[in-house]
Amino acid sequence: REVAIIGVPEIALALGRLYRAYRTLLNAARSRRPSVIVVIDWPDFNMRLAKKLHREGFKIVYYVSPQVWAWRKYRVRALRRDVDRMLVILPFEEAFYKKAGIDVEYVGHPLAEAVRATLSRDEFCHRHGLDPARPIFALLPGSRQKEIHYHLPVMLDAAKRLRIADCGLRNSDDQSLQSAIENPQSRNLQFVIPLASTVRREEIETILRDDHTDCAIVEGDTYNALCYSEIAVVASGTATVEAALAGTPMVIIYRASEINWRLIRPLIHLDTFGMVNLIAGRRIVPELIQHDAKGQRIAREVQSIISDPSRLSQMRQDLSAVREVLTAREGSAAERAARSVIEVANES
Repeated sequence: REVAIIGVPEIALALGRLYRAYRTLLNAARSRRPSVIVVIDWPDFNMRLAKKLHREGFKIVYYVSPQVWAWRKYRVRALRRDVDRMLVILPFEEAFYKKAGIDVEYVGHPLAEAVRATLSRDEFCHRHGLDPARPIFALLPGSRQKEIHYHLPVMLDAAKRLRIADCGLRNSDDQSLQSAIENPQSRNLQFVIPLASTVRREEIETILRDDHTDCAIVEGDTYNALCYSEIAVVASGTATVEAALAGTPMVIIYRASEINWRLIRPLIHLDTFGMVNLIAGRRIVPELIQHDAKGQRIAREVQSIISDPSRLSQMRQDLSAVREVLTAREGSAAERAARSVIEVANES
């Protein structure tokens, strides 16, 4: 929670905390002298840590690749210099790193075995105060405070528009429509917000209260929420992979501050942002990025998908193909990663 930050100005403000974490880890490595050090994701921090520790003679394994294939490709030189082995979780990353001359192993995606329903629909709905007979839509705004700030308000705006449209289809007169909007229990659609472990429930509750929007907050039950949702609006990131593994149709969104967007966008070499689309090799689910990620556009895209049976069916087929790619290897991704780390530790 303390260092889960994004954006250039935000990082600048957190430099003191980041440096203290950096020194703590350096001192721990020097005192414990581990056979191998595994750094996970978080490239702007971990690449600096790997550089320092590798120069001091430590073996470095990098688990969960920095997205150098997407932006700031020059970083691959530092990875080749400072990392003894890359352990990647996306199938196309292996060829990229091999071409760059880096020792790499594709170990599979750690979520591939994890994302599944563990309750029946009735059990899930009873646990979270939902009606199993009514459709469920999921909103996943992200795992960082800034992501919540930029994503949740437009998601809630879309939810209001979808509820109004849904009520309008079922109520012909204005009085019935207004009654349906004001009374959450009369609405057909139900919205759930699966809470990321790094986000405090109070933060979401405050936004919902200020926005006067009725949504169920689901804690520690994201995969059941996705499995039983008709569709999800998902912030670009790992949650799109979770939704794909659950087989849930989705609309991907991403927003940042205007200054961060202007600084970062020129460094990105891809035309698509969503991880699920990158894995598929084409755009199988819609993406609404920055200025396109507005409540009206999101609601329109969701309505377009759920009202078109052929499009919905095709999206589910495409997501199933992504799941097959991510689950193609036998055994646990964690076990393969562990074996690879031990190999590096045992190398002379």
